[in-house]
This record gives sequence, structure tokens and C-alpha cells, in this order.
Amino acid sequence: MTSIIHLRAETKPFERRSPLSPETAKALIDAGYVVRVEESPDRIYRDDEFKAVGADIVPAGSWVNAPVDNVILGLKELPADGTPLPHTYIHFAHCFKKQDGWATELSRFAKAGGLLYDLEFLVNDRGTRVAAFGFSAGFSGTALALLSWAHQLLHPGVPQGAVPAFDSASALVELVRSSVAEALPLNGGKYPRLMVIGALGRCGKGATECCLAVGIPEESVIKWDLPETSRGGPFPEIADADILLNCVYLGAHKVPPFTTLESLSKPERRLRVICDVSCDPNSENNPIPVYSGYSSFDNPTVSPSGPLDGPELRIIAIDHLPTMIAREASDEYSGLLLPSLLTLRDREKEGVWTRAEQTYRERVAELP
Repeated sequence: MTSIIHLRAETKPFERRSPLSPETAKALIDAGYVVRVEESPDRIYRDDEFKAVGADIVPAGSWVNAPVDNVILGLKELPADGTPLPHTYIHFAHCFKKQDGWATELSRFAKAGGLLYDLEFLVNDRGTRVAAFGFSAGFSGTALALLSWAHQLLHPGVPQGAVPAFDSASALVELVRSSVAEALPLNGGKYPRLMVIGALGRCGKGATECCLAVGIPEESVIKWDLPETSRGGPFPEIADADILLNCVYLGAHKVPPFTTLESLSKPERRLRVICDVSCDPNSENNPIPVYSGYSSFDNPTVSPSGPLDGPELRIIAIDHLPTMIAREASDEYSGLLLPSLLTLRDREKEGVWTRAEQTYRERVAELP
């Protein structure tokens, strides 16, 4: 098996994270791997940080013409331009759960003889993901939801505008803390009530940690998990919170919706912001079926998919929230991924990779 890992530059707007850090690149190089890193002015790590640990710096986009035995490592999905994909790839492809366009995207690998190891489906022998951005996603989503809540009170009817880039989580926390404090007098001096569904998971813990960091009192955070949701939704309690954070991992099975347009459409509704951290609006299994498309860092909120009685409701549906705290998120994720990357040369017999390949083959077999 080849020992060459080619880290490509990301092309998704505002994506600053990396599945490889200079520290983990050095660990791979010390283990005998060749690590090639594409130039990127957007990546949270500078090119010279990788060069300093012995990585080869190559032009952005050069993965396309790399030898076919190179492993192409990235984070987010590739541009949907229809080009064949003959390499071995590692990234989040967002097509294994039959999202919109899944067959077209997956066919690009299958027809060209390529192989996709989807980062979402790298799991250990207990079925747990070996690396995830859940904590960072929950933290970032909560911060953005609080900013949206404050913006609604401070600037009613005015679009929120683009989300700034942050060099650190502490800079984000300071902005959220000051924005909430400024909005409190307009809410009768009361902190917003946040409902976290999936509070016991990584994502939910990130959400509650953010609340603590920005000074939200513990009594204002409603923590729900399996015991509270086992009865099945819709849950009328959601309308009584100011902010809903959906931190539940979206699996393959459909569950009753947590909330609906009908259950939210009442004049006494308090809910102003939904942050769907799990964020899969195009899936039939989406438990928050009140919106139909993604938002972005340029336009961080979208409107509900139908009319509602009561106050304005804005929905955050950004599928790469952790990039708001890109360095902390990348440091953590790359460290979690490293043990598996170190076994890449033995991937034909290493369980993490054989399970991921099996998942890929099963999805390809389902192509129409």
C-alpha cells in the first residue's frame, strides 16, 4: 500500500479547518509516510507550519493530477463538477445517507475505479466514530444561536449579516458574552432559555459548555436526551424555549419530528432561533422539518418553509459550524484521526478502513 498522503486545499467557502495539523503531519512523517500539503491561504494552519515539520508543499488543486495511488485527504465534499474520481479519497462526502444528488456524486468514484473512505463512517469495532467535530459543532452552533437571538432583539427585522472569522474560541466567547449582555434589557433582564436536545452526546456537551463559557445561568439551559424524547414528538415544550439546539446525530431511521410548523404556530411562542447543528435538511429523516435549505456564514439564518403565527423565527443550518473555531476544532479532530491515519498502509486488514470500505461498497451497490 502506498504511504503518500496528499492533503488538498478546501474549496468550500469559509472552510478553514483541516483534518491534518502540523503536529499530526510530523507524526505521520516520523512513521515513514510522505505528506504533501497543498498551499492554502484559508487553512487555519499556515503553509510554513507544515513545511517546518517536513511536509512537501505543493500547489493548490494539484491532487487532481497526483499519481493514482496517492491517498487524497480532505475535509468537505469535492466540487460537484462531474469529473471522474479515480484516487482513494478521505473526506466528508455527504452522500452515504442518500442526500440530494447522492447517486450522481457516488457514481463519480464508482465509474472511475476510485474509493471513498467517508470520515463520517470511520468507526471502531463498537460502531463509534473514531473522530468527530461534535463538541466544536455544538459549541459554535450555540454561540451563533445566541448571537442571532441578541441580533433579533437589538435589530428587529434587520438581516443578521455575515459571521466574522475568529482566530480563537475565546474571541468568539467574548463577542457572544457582550452581545447577550447588550440584549438583556430588551428581554426584561432575563437570559434566554436554551433547549439542548441530545445534551449527553459530544455535540450536546459542546453546546452546554458554550452556555457556561458565555455566562448563561445553568437554570436557563434545558437538557434533553433519550429519556425526554422517548415518547416521540412533536414536543410542545420547544415553543416555550427561546433557542432550540438540535444536537442529535441523524441516523438511518426516521423518528417522529421534534417540532413542526403546526406545533410552533401559536401567538404565545417564545422560540426565536433554531440551530439545527445536525443539519441535514434534505434527508427524509430530518427531525426538524420546518425548513428546507442550508444557510451559510454569509447568510447565517433562513426562514421557516411556511408561515407561522407568533414572533419571528430564524433557523441556522450551516453544515460546517466548527470552522468558527477552526484551530481548536482542527487540533482536536486531527489528534483523534491520527491513530487511524497511521494504519493507512495496512488498510486492507485494519478494521477502521475495512469497515469504511464495506460501507462504500454497499452504497455503490445501491446506485440506480
